[in-house]
Amino acid sequence: MKEIISIIDAYETAQKKGEATALATVVKVEGSSYRGAGARMLITEKGQLSGAISGGCLEGDALRRALMVIIQNKPLLVKYDTSEENGDVFGVGLGCEGIIYVLIEPIDNKQILNPVYFLKQCLKKRSPNILVSLFSKSNKKSSKQGTYTLIRMGQALGINNEINWADFETEISEIFSTKTSLFKSFKLENEAFEIFFEYIAPRTRLVIAGAGNDVIPLVEAGEILGWEMVLLDGRPSHANKQRFPTCQLLIGQAGKVLKEVNLDEYTALLLMTHNYNYDKEIVKWALDKEIKYIGMLGPKKKWAMMKEEIIAEGFDLLQIEMHSPMGLDIGAESSEEIALSVLAEIKAVFADSKGGSLFKQEGRIHPDRFYHYK
Repeated sequence: MKEIISIIDAYETAQKKGEATALATVVKVEGSSYRGAGARMLITEKGQLSGAISGGCLEGDALRRALMVIIQNKPLLVKYDTSEENGDVFGVGLGCEGIIYVLIEPIDNKQILNPVYFLKQCLKKRSPNILVSLFSKSNKKSSKQGTYTLIRMGQALGINNEINWADFETEISEIFSTKTSLFKSFKLENEAFEIFFEYIAPRTRLVIAGAGNDVIPLVEAGEILGWEMVLLDGRPSHANKQRFPTCQLLIGQAGKVLKEVNLDEYTALLLMTHNYNYDKEIVKWALDKEIKYIGMLGPKKKWAMMKEEIIAEGFDLLQIEMHSPMGLDIGAESSEEIALSVLAEIKAVFADSKGGSLFKQEGRIHPDRFYHYK
């Protein structure tokens, strides 16, 4: 999500300067690649790049082609073959062993429903979205290629750009259910296309109880990731904009501030107050909430004692999985290292990943479980 935020910021800056822009999107990958489908990069007519479509090996050529797209004001699908040892295709010998399809489309500032507008909508509501793009492998210069629409869960499906999205209601329901993107073959005016239904989840949000010094590096790292952050604490001397300028601050006793907190399946709750009773009150409040990750600093015996007390008070803890101590085992000691450990564990949980070493993983880095094909 940080990439989308950076692209939006760069686009708005270019608009103020009166500069034309194009958006390059990885719309499909066959084999292995550094970035998966959905990676993006904004290019301005002055050659400024925001985002990335690879580890740096494709950006130079994509920049050259994007400038041509801006001048001609027509979309272009570019195929990069990184699997061959020899040949004249750009990207040969990069070692990724994959074929990468990048759709480069000009952004019409006069057109309200342009690609960046749809990206902005992904940030406005905490709901899953499907961003829909069309591309043609057989006609890489087809003018019908591009980002077509954004679909939200529960939204009425209508006709957009001569396409009746209600015809894809089954596929769209499946995407929202499985939280995976989908590729589907499609014909528009007898021309063969593929539709990339890209599933985009809401921004990961951290609700952090505690405003001690050890929270500062965690918030700073969360900001780099582009995550939303809400901070709860009863001490105005600690929870203030001087110390936490990017956080939403809720200051007061737990019973008071928790009334202003909303949790969803894309929110992680972190207990870092070093105040046993404050943490305990938050745990009891969270028991009936929809939440995918809850973690607490401290030794295992702290959670064992708290758990015993909460059960004795008549609460059911069967539905809760407390990450305590929270974080991955990376040998963390300092606050900065602990922040890295905790955020890595949250990312792994939200991605349904084991969090192991990639060199021990068999198969692709970007597994097919994130994509469906029809």
